[in-house]
Amino acid sequence: MTHRREEHLWIPESDLDGMSIDTLAVRAGQIRTGQLEHSDPIFPTSSFVYGSAAQAAARFGGDEPGNIYSRFTNPTVQAFEGRIAAMEGGERAVATASGMAAILSTCIALLKAGEHVVCSRGVFGTTNVLFQKYLARFGVETSFVSLTDMEEWRGAIRDNTRMLFLETPSNPLCEVADLAALSDLARAADALLVVDNCFCTPVLQRPLSQGADIVIHSATKYLDGQGRCVGGVAVGSAKLMEEVYGFLRSAGPTMSPFNAWVFLKGLETLPIRMRAHCDNALELAQWLEQQDAVEEVFYAGLSHHPQHELAARQQDGFGGVLSFRVRGGREQAWSLIDATRMISITANLGDVKTTITHPATTTHGRLSDDDKARAGITENLVRLSVGIESVEDLKQDLARGLAALAAGA
Repeated sequence: MTHRREEHLWIPESDLDGMSIDTLAVRAGQIRTGQLEHSDPIFPTSSFVYGSAAQAAARFGGDEPGNIYSRFTNPTVQAFEGRIAAMEGGERAVATASGMAAILSTCIALLKAGEHVVCSRGVFGTTNVLFQKYLARFGVETSFVSLTDMEEWRGAIRDNTRMLFLETPSNPLCEVADLAALSDLARAADALLVVDNCFCTPVLQRPLSQGADIVIHSATKYLDGQGRCVGGVAVGSAKLMEEVYGFLRSAGPTMSPFNAWVFLKGLETLPIRMRAHCDNALELAQWLEQQDAVEEVFYAGLSHHPQHELAARQQDGFGGVLSFRVRGGREQAWSLIDATRMISITANLGDVKTTITHPATTTHGRLSDDDKARAGITENLVRLSVGIESVEDLKQDLARGLAALAAGA
């Protein structure tokens, strides 16, 4: 019996040279099979067959490129990796089962016992736990510093520092780091600069072009955009990503083909969505500032934000996440949240549907009281991930919460 293998037809990347991120979001990384389908296909298969035993041996031995096993080679996942790498301006991407899996895979692949990490305090709460609790068990020590204080970053550098890790803008206070300055610091220390770009996405910020070595995403957030799937990805040079890929191949924190296909569909509309998120978030931040029950609003798009000018230079928009402090404490924050009727009470962000949460008891609830205080996570802080609904309807829903605070005063 003769077996004929249909090769995948990759669209040459050179065809996309110089094209905008709007086009890359739709076209980059796309593959077509011998069926010449127009939409991206899904390959829900655990393994792949070969034309001969010799070909199988060549694949497993690395002498011939091609698919082996979906733990580390799957065409749908590779299409997603190719597209997000092109959008971020990286040589290669490695997709993972979640955003946290992308951070873990990057750290395990590129750090070893006895080495040191400097991390910004304003990272996602679980990222903090990963560094403080789990990586510490394997001999990797982490120092936490203010995202915006370069003297703290410099003072934390040691001879064994091998990684600088940060999110910018930060979660949930929307502080903005100076990527160019941190890149210079990382180079001088012979350390890697790793940037979680979840809040901005490559539509609004491309850290690799500003000196970062690796970009991390929770694809669960804006890359999907509709709260459907969990996934993550790391993007960087081919050399660094080969190490991350090696860990993924052995340990298996793998993105599924179906999730990769969903993320591919999400990327197609990412530029349009991000601009809508930004427009709504800015208008809502300005409106919240005018409300008597609101003490302070945190959003880099506001002209008085401490890093407003930096964000305007470094980003192509201010993002869709903001936070604010209400007058009072936890009781008042919860009262406002509970009084809303349309906005979704959930800790996920980056959805076309607006979401609201209380960081001190959800996203950052696992932090100690001291760590919360240092990160500015107070009991009266509320975070909004602003969706693309009518901004007037969002104001009306939040007004219910503000009215509840006034009634309880």
